[in-house]
Formats: sequence, C-alpha cells, structure tokens
Amino acid sequence: MAALKDPALTVGFDLDMTLIDSRPGIRTTWVALSEQTGTYVDADLVVTRLGPPLTDELANWFPAERIPAMADLYREMYPTYGIEPTLPMPGVHETMAAVHAAGGRAIVVTAKYEPNAKLHLKHLGIDADAVIGDLWAEGKGEALREYGASIYVGDHVGDVRGARAAGALSVGVTTGPCDAAELRAAGADVVLGNLTEFPAWLESYVERA
Repeated sequence: MAALKDPALTVGFDLDMTLIDSRPGIRTTWVALSEQTGTYVDADLVVTRLGPPLTDELANWFPAERIPAMADLYREMYPTYGIEPTLPMPGVHETMAAVHAAGGRAIVVTAKYEPNAKLHLKHLGIDADAVIGDLWAEGKGEALREYGASIYVGDHVGDVRGARAAGALSVGVTTGPCDAAELRAAGADVVLGNLTEFPAWLESYVERA
C-alpha cells in the first residue's frame, strides 16, 4: 500500500497490547507450536513480555539454526490458533473513531507479521487506514516518517523509541509489559492508563495544536 500523502493528522498505533489483547491467541499458538515440535515452551511466560519480534522470543526456546524455520511455522499456524481468541482493547473502536472525527488517519505499525496483523484488524472490525508490519523499535520510525505520523501510541519502550526515531509525539499506554515509570524513563511524552483515555486526550491535543 502506498504511503498516505499529506494527511492533516496521522496517528500511528502499535498492535499487540495497544489495540488488541493478543495474549490468549499468542499463548494458544505457542502451546500448539510446542506440541508440534516437541520443544518445551513456557507460553505463560511468553505472553508477559510481548512487543519484540517473534525471532527474539524464539531464541529463548530453539537453537539459532532452527529459528527461521520455527518463525515460518509459527506464522503459518497463527491464523488457526491466534486470531479467534484475541480480544479488542477497551476503547479501541472509540479511539479510531476519534482520529477519523478529527479529520485524521489511523495507521498500525507493528512488529507482527503483516498478514496476521491484518487478519486481527479484520476479525475485530478495527478501522485502520493502513497496516505496516515486521517493524520493531527504531525500525518503526521509518514507516512513521513515511506516512507522516505526528503521534505514535504504544505500550512498550520499543514503541517510544520508534516514535522518537520518527520525531513523533510518543503516547504510552500501560496495558502491556511496561509500566508508566518505564515508559516515561524511555522518553514517552504522554502516558495513559489505556485507550479509553485517548479520545479525550486527542481532542485536547487537537485544540491546543
């Protein structure tokens, strides 16, 4: 998909634990992967540290030479096991509506494999204008700059780093593995408890701008 040209307002969002609670689906997929490969994986531990790329987590359970094949297998299994159990975060639909009501566009920039990210949004009816996957931390800054995003919302310190790399305002939400203190220490400009607080914050931000 081509970048959005000269939008009045473009807001970027992380996916896992920002827009969606993907822990149930990710846990189910890891359990299935463990059963299929005969390799022990503590799926409950895995879902406490979502954010970094899949290959980083695979490195905790598989030798380096198996990681590419295991990543392919996980991504192949994910639509079967990971989509249906995943839940929308409270306030996600209102958040997207608030961006659009302000005349803006909402894009999703995530470390998740892009086809699977799109499946999540379609399944949950989340109205994003573009989805860019397979990017992490500072790498997210490339897509945010390309799409002209002035705000990036995420739950992880890696998301803060992505926003800063793009020169975008970093809005942290404490719905993932990083608490408010960690997000602020990483450089978040704003920290919200969850997305239910975002529409009112955005309205105030637009008025000030």
